[in-house]
Amino acid sequence: MANIKAAQKAMRSSRKRADFNKSYKTSVKTACKKVDVATTANDENAVALLKFAQSSLQKAAGKNIIKKQTASRKISRLTKKLNAAKAST
Repeated sequence: MANIKAAQKAMRSSRKRADFNKSYKTSVKTACKKVDVATTANDENAVALLKFAQSSLQKAAGKNIIKKQTASRKISRLTKKLNAAKAST
């Protein structure tokens, strides 16, 4: 445990930020999973879900919760999967 007041505050704020980041990452993962499930089930809402997932991924990248390259890669893969599912039907 930190003895200095500034170090104690840094620990508190770090823990607070980590909790926020964790919840944000969880919501982004959920959005991606929803798109994945919708594309495999050929759901009509898949395009809207992809749009929401893309938005949340870009927001997370903008807030440095995830890396920008990771967000781009995930968006690309989800879009590719959705387009392939559309082409097959």
